[in-house]
Amino acid sequence: MKLISWNIDSLNAALTSDSPRAMLSRAVIETLVAEYADIIAIQETKLSAKGPTKKHLEIILTYFPNYHHVFRSSVEPARKGYAGTMFLYKKELNPIVSFPEIGAPSTMDAEGRIITLEFANCYVTQVYTPNAGDGLRRLAERQVWDEKYATYLAELDQKKPVLATGDYNVAHKEIDLAHPASNRRSPGFTDEERAGFTSLLDRGFTDTFRLIHGDVPDVYSWWAQRSKTSKINNAGWRIDYWLVSNRLADLVTKSEMIHSGTRQDHTPIVLEIELSC
Repeated sequence: MKLISWNIDSLNAALTSDSPRAMLSRAVIETLVAEYADIIAIQETKLSAKGPTKKHLEIILTYFPNYHHVFRSSVEPARKGYAGTMFLYKKELNPIVSFPEIGAPSTMDAEGRIITLEFANCYVTQVYTPNAGDGLRRLAERQVWDEKYATYLAELDQKKPVLATGDYNVAHKEIDLAHPASNRRSPGFTDEERAGFTSLLDRGFTDTFRLIHGDVPDVYSWWAQRSKTSKINNAGWRIDYWLVSNRLADLVTKSEMIHSGTRQDHTPIVLEIELSC
């Protein structure tokens, strides 16, 4: 099985805008088309509560004619056009789709952050983890989220093996970002968030990138848009992950980033595993 995950940072902009950034996004989409993965997980779609428009679906079908799609958007009382997730999966697959609520604080459960696909032999689930926010204003809520999410994955794992992916909004270790010393209290690299991710792995999950590549340095999945030179200088963070249940670790054959050219922000990540769900 081949699976891809990507935080697209606005599906509408990527599909319908004529801006230079949208052109770069569409180039990445073309790359995903060529990869022809079995399952594609998309985060931060930023769609309305009604989901993709007719125009969006027509464009998606042009790119991915052999796929079905499911989406989840932010709904009231959460912010409109915020967060959101989507799965594309090949038409021959027939998963049971669920949109879990994990008892998260504030409006987090209404922000369209988790979709899970259940297959005969495994679960494939994606997440767009809440950011701790400027000034760490949402850090306490984020810590509760991390606990609830880890429990959710562990409960799935008790039933069937799990493949979990998404933008986890945390660089787990110092090697996972270019400048750890200057980011000690930055969102995504606080001790609290890093401990939360450690706790998640300790519940029975493997970070497949480190499994395959060990402590290779300077490999990241996100480069800040605010800095025009972040990608040129490779001043990035690794905050996007493919995790698997520990008992699947020996089946993983590939886990790496997909090159996204000069486009800053997130790059797609791919997992290949000798597993038929």
